[in-house]
Amino acid sequence: MRQLLFLLLLAGCTNTPNDPIPATPTNPTDPNPVGSTTLGNGQPGVVGLSGISAWDNLSTSEKNRVKGWNSLFVHASVGGDLEDGSQNNDFKFEFYDGTTLNDGLNGADWNSINNGNNISNGEPDKKMAAFKREAIEQKAKLQIAIFKFGYADITDGNVESVKTAYKQMIDELRTAGIKRFIHITPPLIYIVSKDDGNAAKMKIGQWMKDTFKAQDVVFDLQEIESDNGACKLGTVWTICDKYRSTANCPSKGQGIDAPEGQGHLCEKEANRISKAFLMSIYNAGK
Repeated sequence: MRQLLFLLLLAGCTNTPNDPIPATPTNPTDPNPVGSTTLGNGQPGVVGLSGISAWDNLSTSEKNRVKGWNSLFVHASVGGDLEDGSQNNDFKFEFYDGTTLNDGLNGADWNSINNGNNISNGEPDKKMAAFKREAIEQKAKLQIAIFKFGYADITDGNVESVKTAYKQMIDELRTAGIKRFIHITPPLIYIVSKDDGNAAKMKIGQWMKDTFKAQDVVFDLQEIESDNGACKLGTVWTICDKYRSTANCPSKGQGIDAPEGQGHLCEKEANRISKAFLMSIYNAGK
């Protein structure tokens, strides 16, 4: 009897082949675990239409990482549509007043960072100068710099000068210590009778992709707005009618566009397009 009890006790203390293997603990030195707000190496390249579904496919914890990276997005009205769309997707850009950079996502219009002095759509040199100043002032905290031209900034007459000035701005910011950028292809306007600058915007957009995609993230807003060229006048891309601000679907902040010559985003579509914008930020920091 005693021998039987001893054998039973011995069997109970011995692991069988079906015993579960203890889980390996997460490496505490992992610099970039899933869901972490720690910046990774980033993933340079172009984010266009496919960025919408790529964002949808991220887990909530991965999406929320962008809230932990200090970014600055300065823009005019179409940028406001992207901000509104992001906020409707639960990713709010905190207002940057030109003095203190908030933690996480920051957004501002050109007038707010220029002491109330008006910088109009159509003054790209002033915008680049103001952005460079703000980014350098905030460089100790700023992690991702996001610049966007307005839809009236690029014309047939200034393509080459804008290229030169923009490249110089980015080079100077890199030298100052800012390493992560999101370049945005200039937004298109709605054209039905004649091109009014979209061909010039396409040249700048293609140049941005050729110049920066190997090192930075390029958010190809033009590809999304035109459905990759499906919407065009002749060979010139235009914002698709379904994306633009109309009476049936106005822009949240800009109202209803004129019949031709503007390019604000319908709020419902801004919600969708902003997912690719957020994916651009995610790729810059992941």
